Amino acid sequence: MSGETDLAKLISSMQPQLMAQEYVFIALEQGAYGDGAQLNPIAMFQEQEAMTLVVPREQAQAQGVAYQSVFRCITLSVHSSLDAVGLTAAVSAALASNGISANVIAAFYHDHIFVPADQAQLAVSVLEETARSVC
Repeated sequence: MSGETDLAKLISSMQPQLMAQEYVFIALEQGAYGDGAQLNPIAMFQEQEAMTLVVPREQAQAQGVAYQSVFRCITLSVHSSLDAVGLTAAVSAALASNGISANVIAAFYHDHIFVPADQAQLAVSVLEETARSVC
């Protein structure tokens, strides 16, 4: 099943869902695929400097792993195509205009936006308003 590519449809039907758990981003220098599995990462990206993992905050704390910021994940429920143009920009712009940072991870079916935990409810409201403004 291919995802939606029409930007207006994507925005109007994005249905942001706030995940209950808190997450942190950590870097494992010289990390390789599979490292940090005990932290139950939900995402991994291999960069030149280190391997980045997105892990539940409670796992990082339990393992004594240092982190800087705490995030909540907002999943856009619409099935967006990886070839869609503009959704990340529209979401980021709406959040930025309200002083909210956005770390976006696009997966096969959905986009996932990590926002500062203390601004998560505001971020959902901003995204819901953005969706209504396109209808």
